[in-house]
Amino acid sequence: MKKDVFQAIADPTRRAILSLIAIHAMTPNMLAQHFDTSRQAVSKHIHVLKQTQLIKQEQSGREIYYQLNPTRMKQIADWLEPFYQLWEDRFSQLDAELKKAKTKKS
Repeated sequence: MKKDVFQAIADPTRRAILSLIAIHAMTPNMLAQHFDTSRQAVSKHIHVLKQTQLIKQEQSGREIYYQLNPTRMKQIADWLEPFYQLWEDRFSQLDAELKKAKTKKS
């Protein structure tokens, strides 16, 4: 059963893993060094990220490197886009109200 991508990014450890591999590909051992959990726990998080296709794996010799899947991340960004515009509009409205209030005080 495939997990939902938003369920996957809801976990702070998985978001941290995504941030780490966004910079450069890493092995599970390299990733595990960044967390105060077991290598097995990190592997479970990696498994969820693989199921949701947020990360891709590449074999290099005996090592497996995980890297960010930018296509899948773009799908998340596209879903969030309308909310960015909503927030920008509201911040603009707030700025306008603050300017009005400041002008009235002067």
